[in-house]
Amino acid sequence: LCGTDVHIFAGHANYNTNEYGQAIPLALQPQILGHEITGVIEEVGRAVTDLREGDRVVVDQGLNCVSRRREVLCDYCRSENSHQCEFYREHGITGLPGGLAEFIAVPAVNAVKMATPLEPEIAALVEPLGCIIHSSDMVAKTRARHSAERRVLICGAGPAGLLFTQYLRNVLGYEGFLLVSDPNLRKRQLAKQLGADVAIDPVGADLVEVVHEHTGGKGVEYLIEASGSGEVFRTMPGLICKQATVLLYGHGHAGTDLSVLSSILFKEPVLVSSVGASGGFEKDGRPAVYTRALSLIEQNRIDIAPLITHRYTKFEDVEQALSNDIHNVDYVKGVVLAADYAEKDG
Repeated sequence: LCGTDVHIFAGHANYNTNEYGQAIPLALQPQILGHEITGVIEEVGRAVTDLREGDRVVVDQGLNCVSRRREVLCDYCRSENSHQCEFYREHGITGLPGGLAEFIAVPAVNAVKMATPLEPEIAALVEPLGCIIHSSDMVAKTRARHSAERRVLICGAGPAGLLFTQYLRNVLGYEGFLLVSDPNLRKRQLAKQLGADVAIDPVGADLVEVVHEHTGGKGVEYLIEASGSGEVFRTMPGLICKQATVLLYGHGHAGTDLSVLSSILFKEPVLVSSVGASGGFEKDGRPAVYTRALSLIEQNRIDIAPLITHRYTKFEDVEQALSNDIHNVDYVKGVVLAADYAEKDG
């Protein structure tokens, strides 16, 4: 279950749009949600030779030029930006049925076979890790001012913030000072456990003052906004140094007056936005970023287990999860397991 599912379920967002980019009301076109998907292959088409019944796979939920077997790729697919494909559709988000169902049919190239017997709840987080990989790649391509940041702040210690923490430390080899901010005690503890030097409660303390205390009054060179909180934009001018890099990853930011950007722009930051797990394609047409994410988890370079706090085995429990559990103080990440998975894994 993802924060995007929550936004769609609550009516705060709807990414299923018509040809004019206007949202199609859920009352007109209801959706089966779920875009962080893993499963067991039940059946393959006659043309599929590299997958078979019983294979465990993770799923790239997005259909692009390669998925659709288009002879000529669009500009985005050719430039390794597959989630911006001109013909893009997404299971669980843009109207195509998602993973909260007994079965889902996808092109074979969208199914990436696991090399190890990962628990399904762990494998389901390949998609969000892929989003972290893609956004980090985007930052690396656009950032030129601070090639070796000494101070990084992650706002938000939800699943994304905690994955960013590990990716910085365990994959990118970041050895500088890492601060993480979140009002939830459990999430702050997880952040420290997974690599943060300092975990800050932005409600119990003045975030700007604490950041200045740890950066000699200069602010951070790299800020990752993974909270979706509009308040971050109000405090951002005091959090970053001049010409810092800011990754806008979180969604939401309700109630924010755009005038707050005026103070931010005076510092000339590089603002990077990112969505999805875009990337190039392997030789067999499978999504390269999903392959990378799966490999990192299989190699134990990213620890998924501490993030999963809630497990559901019945579809009728999903409404409770999206409407209530998501707001519990002990909630970090919820997964929905098929009944046979739940039985096998105890």
